[in-house]
Amino acid sequence: MGQEIHHTHFDDRDFQTFQERLEAETRLCRDLAAAGRFDERPPVAGFEIEAWLVDAHRQPAPVNEAFLQAFDNPLATPELARFNVELNTEAHRLSGRTLSNLHREMKETWNRARIAAGQAGAELLLTGILPTLRPEHLCLDNMSNMKRYRALNEQVLRSREGRSLKLDIVGREHLHHEHRDVMLEAATTSFQIHVQTPFSVAHTVYNASILASAPMVALSANSPYLFGRDLWDETRIPVFEQSVEVGGYRGAARGPLRRVSFGSGFARESILECFQENLEHFPPLLPIRFDEPPERFSHLRLHNGTIWRWNRPLIGFDDHGRPHVRIEHRVVPAGPTLADSIATAAFYYGLVEELVKTPGGPDGLMDFPRAKDNFYEAARLGLDAQVEWPAGERRSVRELILDTLLPAAGAGLLRLGLDETDVSHYLGIIEARVRLARTGAAWARQYMAAHDRDERALVDAYLSHQLTDLPVHEWPVEDSRC
Repeated sequence: MGQEIHHTHFDDRDFQTFQERLEAETRLCRDLAAAGRFDERPPVAGFEIEAWLVDAHRQPAPVNEAFLQAFDNPLATPELARFNVELNTEAHRLSGRTLSNLHREMKETWNRARIAAGQAGAELLLTGILPTLRPEHLCLDNMSNMKRYRALNEQVLRSREGRSLKLDIVGREHLHHEHRDVMLEAATTSFQIHVQTPFSVAHTVYNASILASAPMVALSANSPYLFGRDLWDETRIPVFEQSVEVGGYRGAARGPLRRVSFGSGFARESILECFQENLEHFPPLLPIRFDEPPERFSHLRLHNGTIWRWNRPLIGFDDHGRPHVRIEHRVVPAGPTLADSIATAAFYYGLVEELVKTPGGPDGLMDFPRAKDNFYEAARLGLDAQVEWPAGERRSVRELILDTLLPAAGAGLLRLGLDETDVSHYLGIIEARVRLARTGAAWARQYMAAHDRDERALVDAYLSHQLTDLPVHEWPVEDSRC
């Protein structure tokens, strides 16, 4: 979905031609994989950081065009709403001082981005859902000026036969809301963790990422509020799933799979099973025709970009045109700070590496339905969730992380060759956050309880603490506006 398009209206011939090219590219992908043409180099790390632009009243500021012009950086792109932007990092081999190097680069980029935001009359904020956001902000007038977003809106509504999109979220409070367009998706921002992996083990890394999703969302939760309601610890999860609620082919063998979902199962033998599922179960949503050679997989990649698994495989290319696979881990919200984000990514990279090396593979620890149940329980309750790990052993996710998964993540990072000082520092942030049960969601709730649910003050406090880059477990609650 990062590709811009040239028009927004399609006819039956467009859909037919796109389907034919998608089928051909999916076959070619399998052929190249069988011939050993995919990259087998060691793991590579990278991130996508989505952020809010807010005005002096701490409301969404729809000025991303002015921001991008002032920032003038190819690593920055617009998001669906004019008040959201995405900042990307360069890819780094997972070894040595990669964690601290990425942290330093992200801080430099963030500081330059804050200056550009100021020139556009706004400030940048990292949080999963902006506490001051209201339904009226999510209007088509605030949609970014990109044809691909207009086309996405039209095609989602066409697929739903004009039916409105509905939010129905039961958490600490209950939210029911109907919306006439896809702008609901703009209520959520993420910190997306990428790992480029050797093709031969990509399916195992994918399965490990699925298992890791429950502890990851529990320890990173930062989105408790939407439209003034206190909902899940990570409310982004149900919001995004319900804001683009479009299924696949009605007559498919397993029914109409959702385009935003936890997925349908583990990969058994190859990561390409996900792309085959895309072909068989999801009709084209944006049937753009590209004049590129089939080896660029332009139609396959665009189609994959309209299917939002919480762990999504992606195909990219190196500087020599050689295809590679990376896994995009999408469960983590933006914020609270860059230090928190790097620590969370460190835990993910280490845990996945250790799970990949588990005898019998990660999927030997539990079946897919159990991993899925763990994920939604952790998204709803955060560190208070009870999960099964391994299958048949129910325990607190907080205890699981502290006693089992943190040591595993440390072992995985050291096996990858990460610097011991970095490993100790960033996993130490995770340990303190979990031990104190002070995620972004927990801190926000404590702050709101102490300040009469003053949402603007909460945003002010977020902004001031993010400037320090101190991890959230060190943030005070009382007098946070000082």
